[in-house]
Amino acid sequence: MSGVVYDIIIVGGGAAGLTAALYATRQGLKTLVVAKDIGGQLTLASQIENYPGIKAIAGLELAQSIKEQAEEFGAEFVYDEAIGISQLDNAFRISTKVSGDYDALAVILAFGKTPRSLGVPGEDGLVGRGVSYCAICDAPLFRGKKVAVVGWGEHAFKAVKVLRAYGNKVYIIHRGEAKLTDEELVRESESMNVVYMPNSVVLEIKGDTRVRSIVLKNAKTGEEGELEVDGVFVEMGYTAKTDWMKGFVQLNENGEIVTDKLGMTSRPGVFAAGDVTDILYKQAVIAAAQGAIAALSAYNYVQRLRGLPTKKSDWD
Repeated sequence: MSGVVYDIIIVGGGAAGLTAALYATRQGLKTLVVAKDIGGQLTLASQIENYPGIKAIAGLELAQSIKEQAEEFGAEFVYDEAIGISQLDNAFRISTKVSGDYDALAVILAFGKTPRSLGVPGEDGLVGRGVSYCAICDAPLFRGKKVAVVGWGEHAFKAVKVLRAYGNKVYIIHRGEAKLTDEELVRESESMNVVYMPNSVVLEIKGDTRVRSIVLKNAKTGEEGELEVDGVFVEMGYTAKTDWMKGFVQLNENGEIVTDKLGMTSRPGVFAAGDVTDILYKQAVIAAAQGAIAALSAYNYVQRLRGLPTKKSDWD
């Protein structure tokens, strides 16, 4: 546990969570964002053309821009997966998979969908030490290294391109045998800067203080081998994970968190925003708006706890 009590912890690094972080820090709240990656599903959008005030922008660029704004106002980030929440006397505790527990007076749940894990030996223990679920977050740490991207499709290919921009040699690990059709990656593979390894299944991630290698199995022949790498970027898509919320806040039949118009959940002090909520429309601009509302509601909650004046609007 960090030993620090935050004013607010935001779980999730998508449009809702990042906007909530921006608005919370703007109000002077000591804010921690716990997220497995930055951008979430927003990074799947190669171009967004319906975000007010911006004619066109890549989802990844939009997410990074909001993150930088929040950091300028003091937001802190921990790249980890939240797996538990509990209530203390006048605070809440968020438990994470790797880095421990964090306490805050209020919580905003804005995690949308969570990156899938491989579920292999060595993975959990090496998160943050070579295992990553966010290329845009961690690529600079691997400049000039050998790295593996495990996954397939647009999101995985974007991760490959981000990693290649830092001079890395990249292995694409894919359990299928689909042909590599992305023109840029085809050119890179011809120069051996990108190595496509089809029919490959990761059995284990090996390392000590950092990742050293991965054990692979050929899905067709059954042959096993070891590949030396400095990093493993897991790009297996996303899944909704709200099981750890059951019994703590009200969920609907789809496992979504039920909120009111102010982003409040069934438990005072816990708010929610974005795709994880029961709102009908799942759009970046709506998630961002919900994040702002939840942050302002959380601010008022914290102010009331401290016996201080609350805010009715930004013009008060």
